[in-house]
Amino acid sequence: MSSLVASDLIDRIDALLPQTQCTKCGYQGCRPYAEAIAGGAAINQCPPGGVAGITKLATLLNRPRLPLNPANGNEQPLTVAVIDEDLCIGCKLCIDACPVDAIVGAPRRMHTVIASWCTGCDLCLPPCPMDCIVMRPAEPVREWTETDARAARARHLARGRRLQSLQEKDGSKPATAADGAEPPAAKAAPPSTDADRKQAVVTAAVERARRRRGQLTRR
Repeated sequence: MSSLVASDLIDRIDALLPQTQCTKCGYQGCRPYAEAIAGGAAINQCPPGGVAGITKLATLLNRPRLPLNPANGNEQPLTVAVIDEDLCIGCKLCIDACPVDAIVGAPRRMHTVIASWCTGCDLCLPPCPMDCIVMRPAEPVREWTETDARAARARHLARGRRLQSLQEKDGSKPATAADGAEPPAAKAAPPSTDADRKQAVVTAAVERARRRRGQLTRR
């Protein structure tokens, strides 16, 4: 298969994926999963796409229609992230985690979710130190549409371009083994890094929030 034909096939597969960028398929987004499918990976690893998505992929690729692999999750109604704004400490970790820029806010200020942009990926939940984000059914209840998918893809690509531009301006890029970087366990962390300072800010904010919560509880 020529590179041009392969690229066209990947585009066609990607167009059938829901663009939630949830990584539940085991890949770092819908496009990487499309590339893997083009290379022979299973077509039944996308819970947001569900049975309908598997059927479309099977038809396009002339493959058997398989049931959704339960190891990747279950097909569920659309949910959106909701932030408890009284508990939010403005740590910005959820903003960094959102693959489609659906969370807005400033450091140390309350964050909020643009519900109509949220893909329901739930990637913002694990990094939240306050556990103040929950997934709730979309209101009004609705299905994820092809229009939603196209818009989510556009926001995801725009986010990628923005992050790439920021890295280039900083003159930095993530170190990889191909760049000669040592594995994390093979070298000691420097005494003070941006990550250390960020963690210190988060820790202090969490402690303040816990004290505030304790004062409210005692009233």
